[in-house]
This record gives sequence, C-alpha cells and structure tokens, in this order.
Amino acid sequence: MTTVQALTLEAPDPASAEAFYAALGVGKYIDVRAGQEPTTGFRGYTLSLVVSQPNIVDAFVDAALDGGAATVKPPKKSLWGYGGVVQAPDGALWKVATSSKKNTGPAVREFDDLVLLLGVSDVKASKQFYVEHGLEVAKSFGRKYVEFANPSTKVKLALYGRRALAKDAGVPEDGTGSHRIVVGSDAGSFTDPDGFAWEAAHA
Repeated sequence: MTTVQALTLEAPDPASAEAFYAALGVGKYIDVRAGQEPTTGFRGYTLSLVVSQPNIVDAFVDAALDGGAATVKPPKKSLWGYGGVVQAPDGALWKVATSSKKNTGPAVREFDDLVLLLGVSDVKASKQFYVEHGLEVAKSFGRKYVEFANPSTKVKLALYGRRALAKDAGVPEDGTGSHRIVVGSDAGSFTDPDGFAWEAAHA
C-alpha cells in the first residue's frame, strides 16, 4: 500500500518558512525547500490540523498569527464544530478545526491528524488515479470527498472538489501557476491529473 511519508512546501524564503512551522509545532511533518515558480491565487490545496476541542483550535491559530500568518476565516462555531483558516507567510492555507463544540481540558497544542486536502477537478477520476498508484481508500462520499488510509503517520491525504475546497477555505477558486507543494511517498515520482507532483520520499 502506498503511503504519504513527507510533505514539502516550496517557498522563496525557506529558512523563514521552516522557522514558522517549527514554532507552530508541525515542523516534524512539513519539509521546506526553495521555490520561485510563479503562483497566483488559490494553489488548489489546504492543509488541515484536526484537533480535539475549540480552545486548541484557538491556540494553533493564535500561534500562527503570532508567527506572521494572516487571518482568512476567524475561528467560529459551525454546524460541524469549530474552526478557522489562516494563510502562512509562505502562502499555504491552513485550516484548524474540531468536531467538538465544548472544551473538556486545557489547550494543549497537539493535533490528531494533519490532512492534505487536494482540490481536484474530478473527484471520481482522481480517486481512481490514486487507487491505481497504490493508495487505499479509507472513506469515500461519492464524487464529493475521498480520504485515503495512511496508518503509519498522522499525515493523511484527501480529495475534494476544487470549487468546494476554495469555498471552505474562504478564498476565490481562481489560481494559476505552481501548487508549491510536493508529496513524498514510497510510490516514486509522478504527477496527478490536477498537476500535483509526487516524488520518492527520502529515507
């Protein structure tokens, strides 16, 4: 079974980006390297931290803002729980969310899952593409959402329609140029139907 082993963000100033993610508490899961490829607007993906309660959402969002991130959607309650979206200094969109609406403990800055959510033009076709590349489906909701299994790490991969993902993140769906993210796995190098690049993960 193919598994996601690394996520690499490309940034004009990798040292600053590394410092930001280390301070946020996700540096163990996010690699950064220099990247100058042109990119405008929505890059077609979000990174999500799934946490256990609202005060932890606030703690992560506050830490991101303290590190130079910008508010895209302030944390608030919704039908599904509580969450907010920020944009990191390197341009990546981060959502922090919980399905819980009440705090049951202290705001310990720990997360349950880090989800790379790819906004794709055809969820069904992309699902088939990834299944053919060795990923195993964990959850699937028709043509709307697919999540793949990755039992060995907190990092998960999921698919969502591009327009729906942009709306969820609170940004216009228009965007051109580089995605500025590369997924590392044990399946070698390839590019998916929406232009997301994969490469062999470093040991």
